Amino acid sequence: MSRLSLLGLLLLGGTSLLAQPKGGRPMTEDDYYHMVTLPIPEGVLLEVGGMAVLPDGRLGVSTRRGDVWMISNPYMQGSRQPQFKRYATGLHEPLGLAYRRGEILATQRGEVTKLIDTDGDGVADDYQSLVKWPLAGNYHEYSYGPVPLPDGDMLITLNLGWIGYGASLSKWRGWMLKLNDKGELTPWATGLRSPSGFTQLRNGAILYSENQGDWVGSGRITQLDKGTFAGNPAGLKWTSLPGSPLTLKPEDVPSTDKPLYEVAKTIPALKNPVVWFPHTIMGISTADIVEDTTANRFGPFAGQLFVGDQGHSKVMRVFTETVGGQLQGVCFPFREGFQSGILRLAWGVDGSMFVGMTSRGWSATGKSPYGVQRLVWTGKTPFEMKAIRSMPDGFEVEFTMPVDKATATNPASYAMNSFTYQYHQAYGSPIEDAKPVPIRGIVVSDDGLKARIVADTTLRLGYIHELKAEGVKSATGLPLLHTVGYYTLNNIATGEKLTIAAPAKQQHDMSAMASTKAGPATGKAGSSGKGIISSKTARAAASAKRITEQPADWTNGPDQTITIGTKPGLKFDIESVEVKAGSRVKWVFNNNDDMLHNCVITKPGLADAVGDAALKLNLNGPKLNYVPITGNVLYHTNILQPESTEAIYFTAPSEPGDYQYICSFPGHASLMRGTIKVVK
Repeated sequence: MSRLSLLGLLLLGGTSLLAQPKGGRPMTEDDYYHMVTLPIPEGVLLEVGGMAVLPDGRLGVSTRRGDVWMISNPYMQGSRQPQFKRYATGLHEPLGLAYRRGEILATQRGEVTKLIDTDGDGVADDYQSLVKWPLAGNYHEYSYGPVPLPDGDMLITLNLGWIGYGASLSKWRGWMLKLNDKGELTPWATGLRSPSGFTQLRNGAILYSENQGDWVGSGRITQLDKGTFAGNPAGLKWTSLPGSPLTLKPEDVPSTDKPLYEVAKTIPALKNPVVWFPHTIMGISTADIVEDTTANRFGPFAGQLFVGDQGHSKVMRVFTETVGGQLQGVCFPFREGFQSGILRLAWGVDGSMFVGMTSRGWSATGKSPYGVQRLVWTGKTPFEMKAIRSMPDGFEVEFTMPVDKATATNPASYAMNSFTYQYHQAYGSPIEDAKPVPIRGIVVSDDGLKARIVADTTLRLGYIHELKAEGVKSATGLPLLHTVGYYTLNNIATGEKLTIAAPAKQQHDMSAMASTKAGPATGKAGSSGKGIISSKTARAAASAKRITEQPADWTNGPDQTITIGTKPGLKFDIESVEVKAGSRVKWVFNNNDDMLHNCVITKPGLADAVGDAALKLNLNGPKLNYVPITGNVLYHTNILQPESTEAIYFTAPSEPGDYQYICSFPGHASLMRGTIKVVK
């Protein structure tokens, strides 16, 4: 073969030929998107709150401790050493930074501040307040932004306070507001709880990301048009003020066990999310959003969204489409393993992605307390589900490269399920009404880039639809790098339905087998969490390990009562206790934190194994209270709401040793743990 022919073959095959694994090893995320860690000078506590890329390539970073740093050569070219210079200091937890028309702006707790370098020495010497707002002094009153808009205005968002539940303790808390150059604030939308990530897309849509909490069943992205109510009613207390685009009141919002989609039918301002991020499956603390505007310098996902997750130290990918006049879409896993909790994302001038992180008080799976990493596309195209689109009779999956048609047309290669969340005042929601979605058939396009999946049932509006494709291979034999997507179906696309004969019984059986193997469907599940378990199975698993009433034969009561609470930063307030082997123990767990926790007692040295198993429970997690079905768990409480308590009773192990207790809520176990010293 000539050199020219070989070059042509490489170009025609795209990077699929270049992406073949060496030595037969499986390809990993790092083969396609490589992390570069910026070295941080000793003494620089770079707890990233805000991040902005300047036209000259410098990276501006505001920190939670009140500094703003300018980082030259963040791309680590030449000497490969970035240079740090402190540009400003003494700010009040600036959780947002922006560069706009030659100005540096930071959002502190109570104001947006212009930071001006009047003498050109690279250090701000004039701090001008552009706008101020009141504060109640609550620790949870975080403020974010500003995000510049094409029309010259900016957006800011104000976090709710926390008093055992989200509360708007000062004016406009729980709102997104527009800010102009005169320092005037215009209320835009409310219903926000903890809105750290928001952006305006090129098509003009304003999106914000939300974390699980009260009135928020799971993380999500919502489009905020003017007058939108996003779901948390605390901010509605200000709708009688001049300029409010809503008249809705807190008492107009019912706390129900219905899905948000159903409640929105009776409250016109209530907006359905564009995308739900299934809690603990995709992440636990949804953070910043960026749209891929890099002109294909970041891979094959132009126009899609990338969303950080603080608690799971990962970046997710989102494809959106307009159906029935509204944005909706699907989220996919993308890149995990970052060094700390992700709060900020920003595009570098070279099309790479800067990832800014912090974990103090907001602990994360990444072990470092803070950091900045750069995510660089290696030029290889991963075999992925590029997009999932709604169809009148199911979904269409678009792949990044042609598929092997034998695997792609086999119903056993796929599994589909649907589920929803409750819309209520309580913190978060269990997964509700999970059911498998049977597949009637699959039709693959001639070019092998698309698979039309026809459901053998009517799809449920307002539900999250899980689509797994673990059996699909590329035409060159590659497995999918990520095999699952979660589509939020608010509207079903119109068009012609495909005529496919009902599958034979054998195909039904194969599909059911694939559902059980590939992901949540029906049947029982162990610690891996594969398959949707029954409530009966969940109750049986917990019965002997969670005794909440004092046993009748404890006539003299417990030998010892131990009370464990929490403290900020994903910590138990007591990290070590001692009990006598074989003694009767009353174990009281007080969740005095502002998030969900449990307390799980494990065998010696097996806390990590239990924590890892909890991460893999998938749709079964809430039903099992995130306690995997394993002999490594000795005793446990249920998942507790904030400001609640539970007592369990057990007999201490007869074998002395260092047993452990952890919170097994996904992402917490690595930090939230203690030791039970069992002694003779």
